[in-house]
Amino acid sequence: MNQPSSSPLSTETTRQQKTGFALTVVTTVFFMWGFVTVLNDILVPHLKALFDLNYTQTMLIQFTFFSAYFLMSIPSSRILARIGYQKSIVTGLGVMSMGALLFFPAAGIPSYALFLTALWVLASGITLLQVAANPYVAQLGAPAKASSRLNLAQAFNSLGTTMAPYLGGLLILSDRAGTATGAVLSSDQVQAQKLVDAATVKSPYIGIALTLFILAFAISRFHLPSLPDIEEGHGVSIGDSIWRRRHLVFGAIAIFVYVGAEVSIGSFLVNYFSQPNIGGLTERAAAGYVSFYWGGAMVGRFIGSAILRKLAPGRVLGCAALVASALVWTTVAASGPLAMWSVIAVGLFNSIMFPTIFTLGISQLGPLTGKGSGLLIMAIVGGAILPVVQGALADSIGIHLAFIMPAVCYLYIVFYGFNGSRVVRPAIAR
Repeated sequence: MNQPSSSPLSTETTRQQKTGFALTVVTTVFFMWGFVTVLNDILVPHLKALFDLNYTQTMLIQFTFFSAYFLMSIPSSRILARIGYQKSIVTGLGVMSMGALLFFPAAGIPSYALFLTALWVLASGITLLQVAANPYVAQLGAPAKASSRLNLAQAFNSLGTTMAPYLGGLLILSDRAGTATGAVLSSDQVQAQKLVDAATVKSPYIGIALTLFILAFAISRFHLPSLPDIEEGHGVSIGDSIWRRRHLVFGAIAIFVYVGAEVSIGSFLVNYFSQPNIGGLTERAAAGYVSFYWGGAMVGRFIGSAILRKLAPGRVLGCAALVASALVWTTVAASGPLAMWSVIAVGLFNSIMFPTIFTLGISQLGPLTGKGSGLLIMAIVGGAILPVVQGALADSIGIHLAFIMPAVCYLYIVFYGFNGSRVVRPAIAR
């Protein structure tokens, strides 16, 4: 006797359950790379004081970290094409774990060069995660809801970025306002103090390494659904190229300036809030306010996920960028609480930018999605270059006026949202 075949309804329900489960699993990855990335905002003032650096030298932290995106995006795209999405995610977590472990010897010496090496390895792992996880989530369901879906996943990334400054401030930063000033220390005392200060990063990063290793092992045991429609080599037309896709190329520029602006702002907030005419806060107290900046991004992504189900992503992006630029211009023109809270509020409007630019950029790429994702992730190098530019501005014209740079960056994103993100299909030779 023949068994009754599964009904289309039950098959669709099973598919949706598998998709929902896969989205839940991958979302944990978004949380972890957000947490690890924003710990850099705590390392910036910590290592600045530890190694007596100026602002330009300190921004080598972000330069080293985000340069990995530029250098490792193409290799990551090739790894993705060779081993697939799930194995790429597991590999990326493993590389991140190794980078986190390098903080132990870096703090033991202590060595600024070794700290930068550890950050580069850590970021290389995150690059592979970004190349694999962002398009995977964007394509894991109906195309019309790709921006909404990626915003939801990125909301958990923002949960990590919100928690990291607060916890990192407690574990890594000291309350420098409470230390004695004017005391003359011998060279041995200075070296001993430097070892004590450097050692505060050991426990947090060892904990991160263990967590990443456990997460990599857990995800390797799951079965994530494959996405053959966007795998490289399936249906690519002769003569087609990612460089012929206007919305993708403009999107890469938008990612460059967005990440550069977001990272520049976050990197300077602790020092900015410590200024007497802005907040006059200790570093530890200022780190708590940095959590509000990243917390705004988390709240905004949950809200944005709902809004983007009903409104055109390009228009939402353009409006958000316009408000963000206005807020940064406000902090440049103001002082005191207004300057503090206007720049903190930028985080709320940053919220939908990266996932929305990303989904608009890879829209309708089909089998070129992997390469397009690699190009967009490569553009995250803006987080390496623009903070150094703002650091140089801060050294020359002051930390307050240096915020002019991110204000200008947001104006390009206004253009991309309203015009540059339109899909114009190129003429393809067949």
